[in-house]
Amino acid sequence: MKMGVLGPLVLDRGGQSRVPSAPKPRQLLALLMINANQMVRASDCLVELWDTQPPKSAMSTLQTYVLHLRRVLGETSNEDHGPALMTMNQGYQLEANRLDLDCFVFEDLARRGSEAARTGDHRRASSLFAEALRLWRGPALADVRPGPLSLPLLIELEEARKYVLEQRIEADLRLNRHHELLDELETLTKAHPTNENLHAQFMIALYRAGMSTRALTVFRGLCRTLEDDLGFEPGPRIQRLHQAVLSEHPALGVPTLRA
Repeated sequence: MKMGVLGPLVLDRGGQSRVPSAPKPRQLLALLMINANQMVRASDCLVELWDTQPPKSAMSTLQTYVLHLRRVLGETSNEDHGPALMTMNQGYQLEANRLDLDCFVFEDLARRGSEAARTGDHRRASSLFAEALRLWRGPALADVRPGPLSLPLLIELEEARKYVLEQRIEADLRLNRHHELLDELETLTKAHPTNENLHAQFMIALYRAGMSTRALTVFRGLCRTLEDDLGFEPGPRIQRLHQAVLSEHPALGVPTLRA
């Protein structure tokens, strides 16, 4: 069974979607899925589903939802070793194979990409990071109303996605792919006007493509946005990059690729 949280909720068995249509069971499944292989307390499930105003029948209703999810998962005939929803002492745990849940696959690919980058294998790092990013089908759990427990985890997932994207771009810069990155980085800096890392990467790509004047324009635009929106100046890293562009520092040149 394939499961996914990196976009609309996915629970697929044999090409057939098994995602519950009712909002509350769907919300509970999403919470269990993003906490797969960890116990979620029953009390936390209640908070996720009803926040601070659970009905008097909340616990029995939760148990009904769990029974429904067990039927959806086909746990009673677990011949394909698919996910299983277990009842623990104080809550529930969705046990899942790491290869079946997209956020686990994303995490593993990102880790392998980081390891490749640390050893200087930027080509492999770029490939692994790109493969991880292709798993995303939209915002995490785009079709599920997040509750108080799931919302922080969704934010963490989106931050991980942004980090992997920046790492993939960094690997591509080290592979002299600055020309290929220009359009992507222009789009990304417009979408994230206060992200200093993306602006720094855009400046480096522009400089290496022979567009140092435009790189300086990008920096000035970032300064204005940060001052107007947040009331502070860019950090020291991009300030140093700005000075390096002004002085045409040789360290900003095209890197030598490893044989």
